[in-house]
Amino acid sequence: MISIIIPVLNEEKTIGAVIDFCRKSKTVGEVIVIDDKSIDETVNIALSKQASVFTSTKLGKGSSMKDGLLISKNDIILFLDGDIAEYPEETIEKMTKPIIEGRCDFTKSYFSREAGRVTELVAKPLLSILFPELALFRQPLSGIIAGKREVFEHVDFENDYGVDIGILIDIFRSGYKIEEIFIGNIEHKMKQWQELSAMSKQVSKAILKRSATNEKLNLDSLGTVNIIKDQMDLAIKEMLLTLRKLVIFDLDDTIFEGRFLYTAARELNFYDALMKIMLEKDEPYVMTKRIATLFKGVTIEKFYEIADKIKIIDDTADIVKSLKNQGYIVGIISESYDIVAEHVRKKVGADFALANELEFSNSAATGEVKIPAYFLKSEKSVCAHNYCKTNAMLSVAEKYNIPLSNVVAIGDSERDICIVKTAGIGVAFCSTNQVLNYVADKVIQEKRFSQLLNVI
Repeated sequence: MISIIIPVLNEEKTIGAVIDFCRKSKTVGEVIVIDDKSIDETVNIALSKQASVFTSTKLGKGSSMKDGLLISKNDIILFLDGDIAEYPEETIEKMTKPIIEGRCDFTKSYFSREAGRVTELVAKPLLSILFPELALFRQPLSGIIAGKREVFEHVDFENDYGVDIGILIDIFRSGYKIEEIFIGNIEHKMKQWQELSAMSKQVSKAILKRSATNEKLNLDSLGTVNIIKDQMDLAIKEMLLTLRKLVIFDLDDTIFEGRFLYTAARELNFYDALMKIMLEKDEPYVMTKRIATLFKGVTIEKFYEIADKIKIIDDTADIVKSLKNQGYIVGIISESYDIVAEHVRKKVGADFALANELEFSNSAATGEVKIPAYFLKSEKSVCAHNYCKTNAMLSVAEKYNIPLSNVVAIGDSERDICIVKTAGIGVAFCSTNQVLNYVADKVIQEKRFSQLLNVI
């Protein structure tokens, strides 16, 4: 029998159809969905289809794939993408039959569609130099793969866009037999162009990491590799020139008419415990870690329920849409939690949300939280704080190649002073903090964001 593993993140539109497709095959013994903390109905839909659903122990597709492998029971594993509306009818049989019959140990799919930009610009050129035997694969970045369990035990699962190419190279280097299988026509979502820069770097990193012991690598090869990388970076930068403006919103008491932490503390009856922690006035990093323990056992659904009880400033979605129409990238940077910030991001239509990353197991908080590196002090920091939202703003601005003079930051409290002061245009929103109001370029006292359009 076959174990099918489906890593997912916000695939409510397609996951039900994917599971139904898997159930049609008599060779499938189990369907496992590994959720990367979706904020839509993906999990509920998967559960309603009687799939085995687990929350990934760590963010990232690679971790989800590895978790699924550890949980699965059968000797043949098939990984499917959760974002495909309709698979060709015989996909499962085509991908697994060569393995069952002993013709190969691992299969990698290809299908009829235009090759991706990162495949053509980065993956294939690098493979042709460093792993020429693999350059013949039509779609080396395809995530629809199958193999014997033992094959995947020799894989170092990357936790980003490099995971699929990394798997292919690791299995090839381990000496296993590989076949590329044509499965038909698939309508697959193309990556947004904003993701290309990160994707190209992560794919390049996965390939170069595995070429470190390659005896064929010489100075001429390295020179060619650098030319390829430079050309890809140039292509990405040319696209970024058309989008060089950024607006950053705080979440609590800015987009939200209230603070998630205080609302949750009252809702979950740990307000006294929260106040005790806050009165001890630890470093923000330590305090964030301690506060996260109060959420141990709280389900993902409960987080959404509490967030939905907090009113959002009425015109937020309209202003976000207007800003995006004017060419701005719009994001949320918050010291709250990623699950809440992402939930709000989706509601208001923002492009991204950065926040502290709560850990979940079986859809319930473990009490652990990861403080993302982009919040922490580095050599590029402009303030003395060890933990500051300004560092996240600098990281985003660098990622999108946007000068700080073209960045607008909106906040309400003492913790926003640095980011509002550092941004090209700083806005204090309904703030009672006199220092913040003093350093801000614009003070908005009305609970509406429409005045932003006059400022920028």
